[in-house]
Amino acid sequence: MIAEYMITDAQIAWGEGIVKIGKVFTEQGDYKTAAAEHIHEFYNYQEGSVLFKPTLTSQKQFRLDFDGALSYFVGGDENYPEDHGFAIKPWTNVRWENMGTKITDGMAIAMGNYYFTPAEGGDDVKVEYSFAYVLNSDGKLKIVLHDSHLPYNPAA
Repeated sequence: MIAEYMITDAQIAWGEGIVKIGKVFTEQGDYKTAAAEHIHEFYNYQEGSVLFKPTLTSQKQFRLDFDGALSYFVGGDENYPEDHGFAIKPWTNVRWENMGTKITDGMAIAMGNYYFTPAEGGDDVKVEYSFAYVLNSDGKLKIVLHDSHLPYNPAA
């Protein structure tokens, strides 16, 4: 059974993973492997599709497979030319602000804001999210829906 603390723990670990990918990139390490490990750790692509709509996409904004997710995090895939590598920006912190969590019938859904702190300084980037989680066949909490976007800006 999914408990709310599991979601909070997974969110914190997910944010730490994003920061780690950027650090590996900055240190000229194998950031693609770090990103692949991050996706395997947190997303349930191993057992089926994941509904992944990342923040900074407009051309191919829905990613239903591992390669699409990897491209978003690290860029470099010609099938997704708009991807510049969100996780290799890099970031120094990810802070979560859950607005609500719903746990029902073997699935948990959380939505709110998360804030990314740019390594080069400046204001945190606020992003709205909805994530859905399930327990995989090994009993590990995994993401099956990742929907995030920048808040509406009427001046833009």
